[in-house]
Amino acid sequence: MQLVPLIAATYFMVSGGPYGIEDILGGAGYLKALLILLLVPLFWTLPTTLMIGELASSIPAEGGFYVWVRRALGPFWGYQEAWLSLTASVFDMAIYPTIFVLYLGRFFPAWTAGHRGVLWELLLVVACCLWNLRGARAVGEGSVWLFVTLLLPFAVLVVAGVWHGLHLPAQARFPAAHPEGGLSTAILVAMWNYMGWDNASTVAQEVQDPRRNYPRAMLLTAGLVALTYILPLAAIAFAGLPLNEFSTGSWTDAAHILAGPLLAGAIVLGGTINGFGMFNALMLSYTRLPMVLAEDGMLPRWLALRNRKGVPWAAVLVCGMAWAMALHFSFERLISIDLILYGSSLVLEFIALAVLRIKEPQLERPFRAGNFAMACILGIAPTLLIGYAMFSARDERMAHIPALAFGAIVAAFGPLFYMIGKASERRKGE
Repeated sequence: MQLVPLIAATYFMVSGGPYGIEDILGGAGYLKALLILLLVPLFWTLPTTLMIGELASSIPAEGGFYVWVRRALGPFWGYQEAWLSLTASVFDMAIYPTIFVLYLGRFFPAWTAGHRGVLWELLLVVACCLWNLRGARAVGEGSVWLFVTLLLPFAVLVVAGVWHGLHLPAQARFPAAHPEGGLSTAILVAMWNYMGWDNASTVAQEVQDPRRNYPRAMLLTAGLVALTYILPLAAIAFAGLPLNEFSTGSWTDAAHILAGPLLAGAIVLGGTINGFGMFNALMLSYTRLPMVLAEDGMLPRWLALRNRKGVPWAAVLVCGMAWAMALHFSFERLISIDLILYGSSLVLEFIALAVLRIKEPQLERPFRAGNFAMACILGIAPTLLIGYAMFSARDERMAHIPALAFGAIVAAFGPLFYMIGKASERRKGE
């Protein structure tokens, strides 16, 4: 992949457009939502992209963050990093088919009624498996076209919102809302919409000039993501649209009010592209983890099998089946579990950044995330936000147990499977 496809693929690994931020508006209102979307990148996105820019450019290995943590902290913690990321992916990847079906149902309600929605979700999983089997280049170049198609309707929406607002009295702009979802939910949804930057690192050997392109892709994509959240939100706020019942899927209603049914239809189409594009790009990333683990002897060797295009086809099929089995959980529950598991893996990456500065001071670093002190403190703000996410999820439940306990149980299986794998490896060596 060259720089532009890498940016497009990274964009879909993180964002996929303004879809999903509706719950921030419903939970916080216009002004607080804008403030959240401005501040979260400073304390959550920027430290993460700086960390990834340094590690991906200095260690551009297939497997990305797993390799960094393994190199810094040893095979045990490397395995835990991969385990946390893969288990988080089970809950993360269940979200995007749900979004796809939600917007498809706006076009053709009968198509998604009842169990038909599940069939469409499964069809999306199969389609993305087939696309990924064509290779990283196909996914990256396809993401460029999906990116343009998805964002064009929002560019029109921004113009329509500004035009509408210019014809309103000043007091009608930025109307006050009465949030029902709560500020905590709004912050968690913002964190989720700004996470996933490290996913692009797992395909480093399939990227052209990764030492140069990764830092550039991280910083440019971070700016794109922030703009595609803030500009549409600010435009509909300026247009004075009420948000008392603004929730997932409401961009369609906003487009219909501001510009009519044609733009509303384009937004709906973009919603299906959002679900498809994110699932497709993230499949590219996550499937490299079992492949590299298999190559390191931590998983069965057959998971490292590749086709003629270098795609780990066995890992693609196994991951696709696992993600299909996790469909149809609550959106909010998925976000909480996803943040807990993903957040824990992110903390390990920040630790790896600091440890590698100590262990390998002579390592060539084309891009540096500041001096040694900066490398040590860079992860403090993201870690505090992860702690806040865990605290906020204390009352949520998954599988009839508290979400925190559920996340801890899932994480605890990592050391267990590591020990089983090492014992199996020793038996083979005897």
